[in-house]
Amino acid sequence: MSGESATRITPGNALRPEDIAEKVAAGTRISQDVAEYALRLGDDALILAQRLGWWISRAPEIEEDIALGNIALDLLGHARSFLTYAGSAWGKTEDDLAYWRSEPEFRSSFLVEQPNGDFAKTIARQLVFSLYQYELYSRLVNSADETLAAIAAKALKEVDYHRDHAIQWTLRLGDGTEESHRRMKSGLDSVWPYVDELFADDELIDRLAGVAVRPSELRAPFDALLAQVLDEATLQVPEVQPAMTGNRGSQHSEHLGYILAEMQVIAREHPGATW
Repeated sequence: MSGESATRITPGNALRPEDIAEKVAAGTRISQDVAEYALRLGDDALILAQRLGWWISRAPEIEEDIALGNIALDLLGHARSFLTYAGSAWGKTEDDLAYWRSEPEFRSSFLVEQPNGDFAKTIARQLVFSLYQYELYSRLVNSADETLAAIAAKALKEVDYHRDHAIQWTLRLGDGTEESHRRMKSGLDSVWPYVDELFADDELIDRLAGVAVRPSELRAPFDALLAQVLDEATLQVPEVQPAMTGNRGSQHSEHLGYILAEMQVIAREHPGATW
């Protein structure tokens, strides 16, 4: 973490979803471009949180039930903040965006949509995404948009733990038994085709200079730390071809529809219900 970034991470900068909702209720409105960018960040966090929640009661040890559940809750908190902020552009709430959008309206990356697979595959996905997300939030804390910067400041402290958790398990599995090494390698091979999409620039990023983080600028530090971790884990960067992805548009992997069906069913079956 750079000294410049660290100066931005203070309790006063840490917004809760409720704080953002109050600002929205007071009349805060944002541009369509900022909303679309916040939607991307929120959707990644939301879908990955849904994926990780599956591991509760299924992880290989009880500590991991708790750890993965807590990571999922952290990501859900990030999603709530970003979606609340995005919704201010369209007069929608976080629940509207989570439960009442159809599959083509989501902007999640293919990586977070991928099935959990075995524990090693989940760790491989976590390693890639948490390294990427840490670099992203480290720079987003300096965004010209104060709300995005504040959300990132709070989230960064949590993602630092997510990153360390994934690294420690990668080392443990990669440099463990022959079987754990094989599974970790297989996990990396399965998620690697979806890495390039995380670092792709597009016209939205160009229009939000100074507000959004340019993904391509994150690739070098991501690659450097990943190489260091994999070397220590006796693993290598996979040599597999990139997959054709949706480039943050309306096209998604075949898995997203199933995730949404599970996530949205209660809200859609019982609209307006409270408890």
